[in-house]
Amino acid sequence: IGQEATLDKKAGSAIHAVNLRNYLGAECRTIREEMGDESEEFSAVFENDISYIEGGTASGFYTVEDTHYTVRLYRVYGKKNIRLESVPLKASSLDPRFVFLVDTGLEIFIWRGANATLAGTTKARLFAEKINKNERKGKAEITTLQQSQEPPNFWEVLGGQPEEIRKHVPDDFTPVRPKLYKVGLGLGYLELPQINYKLSVEHKEKVKLDKMPELRLLQTLLDTKGVYILDCLSDVFIWIGRKSPRLVRAAALKLGQEVCTMLHRPKHATVTRNLEGTECQVFKSKFQNWDDVLKVDYTRAAESVEQQQGLQGKVKKDAEKKDEMKADLTALFLPRQPPMVLTEAEQMMEEWNEDLDGMEGFVLEGKKFARLPEEEFGHFHTQDCYVFLCRYWVPVEYDDEDKEKKERHGHHGGEEEEEERVEEDFQCVVYFWQGRQASNMGWLTFTFSLQKKFESLFPGKLEVVRMTQQQENLKFLSHFKRKFIVHKGKRKQKIDAQPSLYHIRTNGSALCTRTIQIGTDSSNLNSEFCFILKVPFESTDNQGIVYTWVGRAADPDEAKLAEDIMNCMFDDTYSKQVINEGEEPENFFWVGIGCQKVYDEDADYMKYARLFRCSNEKGYFAVSEKCSDFCQDDLADDDIMLLDNGKEVYMWVGTQTSQVEIKLSLKACQVYIQHMRSKETETPRKLRLVRKGNEPHCFTRCFHGWGAFKTALA
Repeated sequence: IGQEATLDKKAGSAIHAVNLRNYLGAECRTIREEMGDESEEFSAVFENDISYIEGGTASGFYTVEDTHYTVRLYRVYGKKNIRLESVPLKASSLDPRFVFLVDTGLEIFIWRGANATLAGTTKARLFAEKINKNERKGKAEITTLQQSQEPPNFWEVLGGQPEEIRKHVPDDFTPVRPKLYKVGLGLGYLELPQINYKLSVEHKEKVKLDKMPELRLLQTLLDTKGVYILDCLSDVFIWIGRKSPRLVRAAALKLGQEVCTMLHRPKHATVTRNLEGTECQVFKSKFQNWDDVLKVDYTRAAESVEQQQGLQGKVKKDAEKKDEMKADLTALFLPRQPPMVLTEAEQMMEEWNEDLDGMEGFVLEGKKFARLPEEEFGHFHTQDCYVFLCRYWVPVEYDDEDKEKKERHGHHGGEEEEEERVEEDFQCVVYFWQGRQASNMGWLTFTFSLQKKFESLFPGKLEVVRMTQQQENLKFLSHFKRKFIVHKGKRKQKIDAQPSLYHIRTNGSALCTRTIQIGTDSSNLNSEFCFILKVPFESTDNQGIVYTWVGRAADPDEAKLAEDIMNCMFDDTYSKQVINEGEEPENFFWVGIGCQKVYDEDADYMKYARLFRCSNEKGYFAVSEKCSDFCQDDLADDDIMLLDNGKEVYMWVGTQTSQVEIKLSLKACQVYIQHMRSKETETPRKLRLVRKGNEPHCFTRCFHGWGAFKTALA
């Protein structure tokens, strides 16, 4: 230890000495030597006499350094939504017909050419404001410059003032279409498939638009578990999902450099790394409707101007006509969401449960939340509200270069340091679950009592997720390992000794498996599902017999799951039996469920069922599709819903919908039927109209646990 060494360096040397001993597995002790008082053993290590040199490093610990910004010059183009193209950082890149943005880090210049538009300058200014707000923490200074009015420091950045600024960009200039690649690991090699985001020819023909919109990337193409390379010629972006594997991240960074080396690129091309949630503004601008700079309806803005000139009526009529013409029917032409295979669902379930460190449950009893016994986890009631506090381990994320450098150089902290770091890496999520027939007072009670308590216990690490019955979060469902049971009524309500029937069904993914109590009626049975029937003895509800009914076409894995659910639902006071379809005992089973023995023998609708929502909520008519795990509560009363069951397309009309929505939805329904007729010629659909409250059986059976529509409770 040098004579003038600071305290932080002394501490740093002690820490590294311990780390080195652990790394080498050394059993000797660490010996402290001080300048001018070295031991003979230490001096013997060196052949010559020890000499002291003045100076040293800044610190023994990591220090915060000023951010280094790469100076870039962008040409701004685009009419509706602007985009930026990187050009060489020199004055000859300027063109009087365009707006340019010079980004030096803490000073951003907006240069407007003599023939450039004012609208383009305004949008470029707004773009710079977003860069300053999101990337520079508001510390950057933005300066707007007119051609021939530039200050000297502007030309210093571009390497000197030119004699003349000439037109050099071709009139038919079209920017290079970005290419999106997904980085993947194959069997011993890297995969780099290109993602095609073009609109299909079929889509163009069906929409029947005279002029197709500009093809742009969509944010939905980026999966949080993946790593992507976006090649824009002069800019190569590496996008890293937060849940992506570390090995794929490292491979993507290397591939990004290789793209610039192997393929022809201008000298000013750069590779930029973007972590999910912290993307730079230039990267976002490559995608459609991702934090767009300016969203203005110029027709409506002109309305107020024309009003002063006495032309209000004409402009209003034109605006209404424009709104009527605008429609988004894209969802009708997209393929049906494929079901998730069981192995993939089980893997997701396992990963989410590995991250779960602990879970505590609470249920609303009266006006207070009481702790829920662990044996009741997975049991929910339609008239109750539940709260689950889940603590998750969060993997350490290497967001900056210092941490990556630390990992590459094999920096290993001591055991105490590691334990302390791991304990800090956790997140708490509070799931609030509300039954279909529960009052909203449960949510109000939670926000004013339990939520405040949790926020004080876990400041800055708490997330609240509100859910209603059958619209649960997939991560929440995974914690119950497919044993998610919904009973009718309240948790501690005294139940009459009446038979009860439960339907086990999987919607699109094994993660969405639910066991829901339905009406005790034999017509609710189906040969492709499993059911649980409880038949209590007449004297008491605490004793009786329980059947697991397995349909002849039911999935074998689901049949085994049904037996496991029956065993965890009822204790030994009940006699339990697994019976196959056609082997039902007359005395108890059919007497308990009804003696008609008439029910559906197929569930082909599960292969085709799709639910679409038709709405004017966005200010124009748009069709969107619900996920395959849809439920009865997805039927919005103020909208039109389209349900396809493979044979019929039902147009469901709510009680609060408008006549305009009905007319547009009818047209959309006809377009969809025509599209499906050309796509699936063997199963032509028929159009059916149905009003809320008059749904036929072929409609209701597409929904798990169909019942009376819920009414608002106080």
